[in-house]
Amino acid sequence: MNDMSRTHHAHRYEGRRALVTGAGSGIGQATVERLLAEGGTVVAADVSEAGLKDTAERAAAHADRLTTLVVDIADETSVREGVQAATDTLGGLDVLVNAAGILRSSHTERTSLADFTRVLTVNLVGTFLVIREAIPALSEGRDPAVINFSSTSAAFAHPYMAAYAASKGGIQSMTHALASEYAGRGIRFTAVQPGSISSGMTDGSGASGQSAGPGLPEDADMSLFAKLSPALGQGFAGPETVASVVAMLGSRDGRFITGTEIRIDGGTHF
Repeated sequence: MNDMSRTHHAHRYEGRRALVTGAGSGIGQATVERLLAEGGTVVAADVSEAGLKDTAERAAAHADRLTTLVVDIADETSVREGVQAATDTLGGLDVLVNAAGILRSSHTERTSLADFTRVLTVNLVGTFLVIREAIPALSEGRDPAVINFSSTSAAFAHPYMAAYAASKGGIQSMTHALASEYAGRGIRFTAVQPGSISSGMTDGSGASGQSAGPGLPEDADMSLFAKLSPALGQGFAGPETVASVVAMLGSRDGRFITGTEIRIDGGTHF
């Protein structure tokens, strides 16, 4: 972000209270840093204590506006207690970013029911649980907005990732339904569709247990991925590329955007 952009957006989140899941690595971590840089007060939630420690260290300059919180979004009790703790800490809630998720890859005929269900439970059910628990606080928030994480896999073929694609397609559809259901309360629901983004999820380096690498099968047909490359010719982009769009959607700049998704993939899927 250049100096002009930084100056223009520096105060966009002043007075805004945000909860970000999946905040221990990757795009979730980058989103926490971005919202703090724009003046927001943030609760960073993740299942990984190590990941949250890393986030806190990276955001040390804004420590007075950051609280970390261990939450397992796949566990209903953990979510209920975590969202309550977050809203108590923040004194309310204006922005919810559901970045937590896992990616598992395998040949579908070799995928166990437990593995398939685990991906759906963390990604889709987990997103639902956090939203459900946050709606009362969001209903009382200022210009409330929810940003969910779908994926380009929701609409474009990503081989060996059937469970992941199903979970992200579900999140995308759910986002539309929620946008309609809660428009009367003034809550906006949008989704981002990252693709060709380098993060803990895609390269396996994330500290978070909810951001595990794809682990493609050893005998995967890599020719199937030939068309999955950014058209802009810049290679994979960093997680801050998505964080900047999330920040826009959760701010007043996104006040006329709801019930839709934004694809962030450098033109990989024209």
